[in-house]
Amino acid sequence: MEYFRRAGGQIALLALSGVGALIAIYLTVAHYDSANVPLVCSTSGLVNCELVLSSSFSVVLVAGASIPISIPGLLWFIVSGVLAFASWRIWSEHRSLRIAEFVWALLGMLTVFYLVYVEFVRLHTICAWCTAVHIIIFIMFLITAVLLQQPVSDDELDAEEEESAVPITRD
Repeated sequence: MEYFRRAGGQIALLALSGVGALIAIYLTVAHYDSANVPLVCSTSGLVNCELVLSSSFSVVLVAGASIPISIPGLLWFIVSGVLAFASWRIWSEHRSLRIAEFVWALLGMLTVFYLVYVEFVRLHTICAWCTAVHIIIFIMFLITAVLLQQPVSDDELDAEEEESAVPITRD
């Protein structure tokens, strides 16, 4: 039970990263190949994915090229997944990874705030797929905040002391 309590959050982060990455892949493919991959979403009223995803806010300039915002989103989810996997299976005793996960999720939340502002204030419509991604990022932010509040175990303290110990050399 102890293992699941400690690893459950990381497993949830990994699963949410996978779902977010799949949505980002779908939106990227729909952007580049809209003839063969239809955008499954409402195209009228308050929820209008087509309007949001075809607006000037749906692309970013990278090295002079215009790419859909779903590509940086995909990269964000990949990094989140790598951090979650590393925190779960590789360096589970390192609190610094939990801090990195929280900071990364906070960066994601700041991006979400901007994108929600664009949808509501600038475009006066929302995208269902974007909202799903925003909710996933929000849940991931909450999970990382909870994981960061967990007490540090004796194993973690020992590992951190070993890493920060300065070797004493005698002449």
